[in-house]
Amino acid sequence: ILRRLAAEFREAPERAIWTLLRSAEHEARLLALLMLVARFERGTDEMRERIYRRYIDEIHEHVNNWDLVDSSAPGIVGAYLERRSRRPLYALAQSRSLWERRVAIIATHRLIRRGSFADTFAITELLLGDDQDLIHKAAGWMLREVANRNRPEAEAFLRRHYRQMPRTMLRYAIEKFPETKRRAYLEGRVR
Repeated sequence: ILRRLAAEFREAPERAIWTLLRSAEHEARLLALLMLVARFERGTDEMRERIYRRYIDEIHEHVNNWDLVDSSAPGIVGAYLERRSRRPLYALAQSRSLWERRVAIIATHRLIRRGSFADTFAITELLLGDDQDLIHKAAGWMLREVANRNRPEAEAFLRRHYRQMPRTMLRYAIEKFPETKRRAYLEGRVR
């Protein structure tokens, strides 16, 4: 329902969408983000830059739940940085804010869908020591997405890092592997 509403009202005044994002109601913030993603997709370069910059400013206070990040980071941050320097992703990955770190790794989903995996691997390396389960899940999910598109590259990364990965990250990354291969990773027998 929210996606349909977002598409229907994507032409709402931008000021109204940003006001909606500041709502105390979680569903209102999700609707605002879905509207911004829809607007970003059809927007001019100027509009996309404005949405991207404002989104970055709003992460800490208003894009502060896993589903809010997951539904918006690829379509705004990933899409904006797709043909630009990815340095902002690395700055976000090193932030003290859980939500900024999650945006950094989840934004790479856009890049993964385009066949670009290097930033996912590099950001995952930065997040290996993270103490937040929501980050472990996000990084593992993105590694699984890479494996869905290019298993050899994903496994090359996993072989180098799986012993130091948080268990949740590893489990998410290998979730779709054959049982014998999953067990080998979990038991530390992969070389």
